[in-house]
Amino acid sequence: MSIQGKRVAILVAEGFELSEMTGPKKALEEAGASTAIVSPAKGEVQGWKHFEKADKFKVDVPVDAANAEEFDALLLPGGVANPDQLRGNPKAVQFVKRFVDAGKPIGVICHGPWTLIEAGAVKGRTMTSWPTLKTDLQNAGAKWVDQEVVVDAGIVSSRKPDDIPAFSRKLIEEIGEGRHGQRRAA
Repeated sequence: MSIQGKRVAILVAEGFELSEMTGPKKALEEAGASTAIVSPAKGEVQGWKHFEKADKFKVDVPVDAANAEEFDALLLPGGVANPDQLRGNPKAVQFVKRFVDAGKPIGVICHGPWTLIEAGAVKGRTMTSWPTLKTDLQNAGAKWVDQEVVVDAGIVSSRKPDDIPAFSRKLIEEIGEGRHGQRRAA
């Protein structure tokens, strides 16, 4: 499926899981989308490969200046440190809420749902994640399932790096479908 001309924001902080950003980013770009790294980090943002530092990436848009209206979809990679920092950053949480409120497609993997929980975006949704987030998601009102990829009203969720091919295919499909009806974050 082609998503030619679609713009996807990739929201990351220091410590994002490298493969959970680069795998979907490559798939999105191969399908015709343009991507932009949005981050609270200044200049560059550090990726990780499990517990080891990995590549750094140029920040295209500082989160303080990011405008959700300029993007068609959002990608939230995991890694433990990354979403924990994002959920503590009011500008990042507000950026995510704008995608939720507009019904724009969101892809979230591994520990990424922490930021969606903080944005009040999971209540009543069926989602998956890294297994240790099961209780967090349930406590926030989501139905947690252990599946490779889950789609619920435009939010595509997956568990881990092994799920990236299926995750990327479904995210591209959701972006191709467009908005999924406006739904306010709690």
